[in-house]
Amino acid sequence: MKRYSAFAVAREALRYHSGWERAWAAPEPKAQYDVIIVGAGGHGLATAYYLGKNHGITNVAVLEKGWLGGGNTGRNTTIIRSNYLQDPSAAIYEKARSLYETMSQDLNMNVMFSPRGVMMLAQTEHEIRGYKRTAHANSLQGVSTEFIGPERVKELCPIIEIRGPRYPVLGALWQARGGTARHDTVAWGYARACSAMGMDIIQNCAVTGVRQENGRVTGVETEKGPIGCAKLGIVVAGHSGVLAEMAGFRLPIESVALQALVSEPIKPCMDVVVMANTVHGYMSQSDKGEMVIGGGADGYNNYTQRGSFLHIEETVRALVETFPIISRLKMLRQWGGIVDMTGDRSPIISPTPLGGCFINCGWGTGGFKAIPGSGWATAEMIARGAPGPLASAFGLERFREGRFIDESVAAGVAH
Repeated sequence: MKRYSAFAVAREALRYHSGWERAWAAPEPKAQYDVIIVGAGGHGLATAYYLGKNHGITNVAVLEKGWLGGGNTGRNTTIIRSNYLQDPSAAIYEKARSLYETMSQDLNMNVMFSPRGVMMLAQTEHEIRGYKRTAHANSLQGVSTEFIGPERVKELCPIIEIRGPRYPVLGALWQARGGTARHDTVAWGYARACSAMGMDIIQNCAVTGVRQENGRVTGVETEKGPIGCAKLGIVVAGHSGVLAEMAGFRLPIESVALQALVSEPIKPCMDVVVMANTVHGYMSQSDKGEMVIGGGADGYNNYTQRGSFLHIEETVRALVETFPIISRLKMLRQWGGIVDMTGDRSPIISPTPLGGCFINCGWGTGGFKAIPGSGWATAEMIARGAPGPLASAFGLERFREGRFIDESVAAGVAH
């Protein structure tokens, strides 16, 4: 793999960019692999990468039914934060946030990580109490956050209206080292690194069945024929229930669309990420000047990746009260991603009833921020055959035992 650098860009410019090689190979599948990962989104590719980097397992295939990063990884709003309330959540999200800090260097790909800061507005007395509690919990967890007053909110984000008649800004939970990254490049960087380690990334290869014998997985059926494996990782976000049914078990999740939109580009006016749970919306400004706007998930189960006028109206109407400046903007584009929601709004990283089969799902509205931590934990679980410290609390058995990790407030809209 040729390294990317300023010198490489200059060299290729002199020869009319004729020397660039493919970022990752496009092989035909082999008959047998040590590990198959289903899903070439951020979580699946990160799992494969850390299998190779941390555990030396490189006889790996990553299967994708469409194109690499074409699911939720390419359909989110790129927010990165780790200020969750429960200890297991804070641990895995903080691991992910810290890995984002060095990801560009680790992958030799500029993922455009921007630690611009993330604030979650408190617009009711209830939210003030909740966010102060989270700030205290984060202090004990070693996660750097603080609760700030409305004057500091206005200083950090001058375009915000803090004296709204219905939803005044009473303060905010502020994480200065949170921020954003370029979602496509995260997937591309992991894919390039996996390919360089000798792993096979196979696109347009939908899994149609899971082969098993004596209670253990032996491989998968695909559109490109059967492929054998010793271990199988299912990392397919909103379609996790479909793959689980193929493997013979059910998951406690539901799939719904989460919608977002971007405005036309405007001059820089906002250099932080702002989330407003009370009005059910959040916003940041992209490097191209677009206002990236998102809200809540659909209220009914579906597998659509399209937007709807209902959410445009609900989300924009809510945000206009807090950000009057956006009332004159034109919408540029809108999209939806299929998110998989658990009852406690926390993920599942777990072995399954099928021997040798492991699953990573249930990230709901907050999957992008977790990608490197999720991949680290899932790779460790697959390599060891059992969850490690980061993943141990997120097993399937917690739903049977009533041992929930309740992040419904932290993850309800604050992506």
